[in-house]
Amino acid sequence: MGALYLTEQDVMQVLTMPLALQAVETAFRELGEGRAQNQPRRRLRAGRGGLSIMAAAVPALGAMGYKAYGGGARMKVFLYSTESGQLIGILDANRLGQMRTGAASGVATKYLARADASVVGLIGAGFQARSQLEAIMAQRPITDVRVYSRTADRREAFARDMAAAPLSITPVAAIEEAVRGADIVVTATSTREPVLAGALLEPGQHVNAIGANSLTRRELDEAAVARANVITVDSREQAAMECGDIVFAIDRGLAQWEQVHELAAVVAGHHPGRRSASEITLFESQGLALEDVATAALVLAEARQRGLGLELPFT
Repeated sequence: MGALYLTEQDVMQVLTMPLALQAVETAFRELGEGRAQNQPRRRLRAGRGGLSIMAAAVPALGAMGYKAYGGGARMKVFLYSTESGQLIGILDANRLGQMRTGAASGVATKYLARADASVVGLIGAGFQARSQLEAIMAQRPITDVRVYSRTADRREAFARDMAAAPLSITPVAAIEEAVRGADIVVTATSTREPVLAGALLEPGQHVNAIGANSLTRRELDEAAVARANVITVDSREQAAMECGDIVFAIDRGLAQWEQVHELAAVVAGHHPGRRSASEITLFESQGLALEDVATAALVLAEARQRGLGLELPFT
């Protein structure tokens, strides 16, 4: 059996949020039990170009591999068998990246948000915000969403596009309106300056922060990080390299790395996560190759069953 190439259209036919959630939760559990491996993203710069590469192995799913992308973020995942070491698939991965990022927040929501969480405050209305909301709705009985974007047209379009009974989505003109009274707060932006201030946070809230994957970018101010009773990341190693929110707070003595736990430890039961209804919990997502490889492995298996993709003339 040769390697299979899946286009974005092939991936979109197969990849659902339930499948992404299954893949990502399995991957984090395997990582927490020491059976999976993740290598942080490496960024190369040469001339005017750049290349990002990140690798992982999830033997429970029979796959290892890497994601690579350059300018314009046309992402590809290369999958290899953990049994034979042979190349088994190459997948276009822009949609896959969107869905696995949402799924990571969905897994964090499952383990860290209050069980009765029903209101979401969403800061950001772009590409990633859609899968964030979809994943959260799969984990909690969400009835009310307030979405903020600096652009009125964008937040209103998001509310129209994502509306579904019995869900109420309200575009709001201020961040405070999105955060106040929310059970789950999501920051899904490309900002370099904080959009979520610690003064806005309320007891019992859970925060999924997904945009600050560079030391030059921050979505939360240092007070927001300091107010979190439980701080989780997808990878401590990668967070130390990329998470501007946490590194900034630690550099100013408002948090310590000893307070930062990996989501994998929570999923595997090695850390309790939320301990009371009044705690503020925070998940900082950098995006791991582990999530890409696990999701790509399930997508590839399903695509083969459906007869999708193009068999490549090499292994």
